[in-house]
Amino acid sequence: MKPSALFTPQEETLLIEAIRRAEKATSGEIRIHVENHCSGEVLDRAVAVFDSLGMRETEARNGVLIYVALKDRRSAIIGDRGVNAHVGREFWQAAAEAMNARFAAGHFAEGIETAIGMLAEELRGHFPYQPDDVNELPDEISYGNN
Repeated sequence: MKPSALFTPQEETLLIEAIRRAEKATSGEIRIHVENHCSGEVLDRAVAVFDSLGMRETEARNGVLIYVALKDRRSAIIGDRGVNAHVGREFWQAAAEAMNARFAAGHFAEGIETAIGMLAEELRGHFPYQPDDVNELPDEISYGNN
């Protein structure tokens, strides 16, 4: 399966809307990236994708990436240093576990939507939405070629 075929058009729209809703609750920036394979450690690959998507360019360093390697059945949720200064490992693990529980049932969009909701709630307390907030990163899902 091509990574871009993971979601139906309706699911992709649902996820983009979930990101937009989340970013109305927090100034944090959320991205989703899906590809087939992850060679090496999943966190290392997630960091490489984070960097390639320019996610360190936010003013408050408050970007978060939801990374999925579809065929390898691996995923990670990582944040930039501004987020990591406030959010502990326990939260990242809880969000990943909630997402992966839905993945195990074959519900990928639901799993990611669950994680986005958890991210919005957590980030709101540390990075509240500001009236002059600018959307610093695209909301669209990015897909790898592998």
